[in-house]
Amino acid sequence: MIAKIGAGTWVIIGLAAVIAAMGFGLMAVNLLAIVRPRHAGEQGPPRPLVGRPRQMTRRAFFRRLLGAGFGLAMLDFGAASLAFLWPSLGGGFGGKITLATSIDDVKAQIQQTKLPFYYAPGRFYLVPYDPANDKSGTYKNAGLLAGGLMALYQRCVHLGCRVPFCQASQWFECPCHGSKYNRAGEYKLGPAPRGLDRFPMTLSGSTLTIDTGNLFVGPPRGTNTTGQDPEGPFCVAPVGGHA
Repeated sequence: MIAKIGAGTWVIIGLAAVIAAMGFGLMAVNLLAIVRPRHAGEQGPPRPLVGRPRQMTRRAFFRRLLGAGFGLAMLDFGAASLAFLWPSLGGGFGGKITLATSIDDVKAQIQQTKLPFYYAPGRFYLVPYDPANDKSGTYKNAGLLAGGLMALYQRCVHLGCRVPFCQASQWFECPCHGSKYNRAGEYKLGPAPRGLDRFPMTLSGSTLTIDTGNLFVGPPRGTNTTGQDPEGPFCVAPVGGHA
């Protein structure tokens, strides 16, 4: 399992916060120097800003203005990095998503199209899964099953490409390097190190809620709870690996 925010992400968030703080400090110091100018070589603590500020050279003014601009750029970069990395808690990816589509309609769509239910804002697929196949309780005990469905993260665990579903083979097939996963997202072929990662789900009445802020690492190679073989030709040619 992975915590809601992994250790690596915390490190990156920390670095972004440090960059933002350094940028703010640099900007503040330079702005203060501009509004509280001092003569070259002046010693002692800064003169309080009382009355008209003393004259500074043009070169000193532009040097300090450039420093303030650089600090502002660092602050903007750090703040933007934090906004990008911090998980969303408002119902988008990185938070809990409650589907407007009922579970019965989700299942009906899957059965009619023979494709997983794809929810782009949440970056996940909903796939049918018979709980009877989970004999060891791996998925059930982790809260990954709800109403006969499971939520799979769209990201290939090899190098992060989005993995589409091949209607012909009824497997997930990565177009980047040929990794393949069965309908339950379990590893079958290619360079991927494990099965697709997944999200926990809850069912209240006919309403599904998927927690995209709590990522569970996919099952290891060799996991095969469904026994599903490809049901037709592959959409992406196989590249190494074993079933």
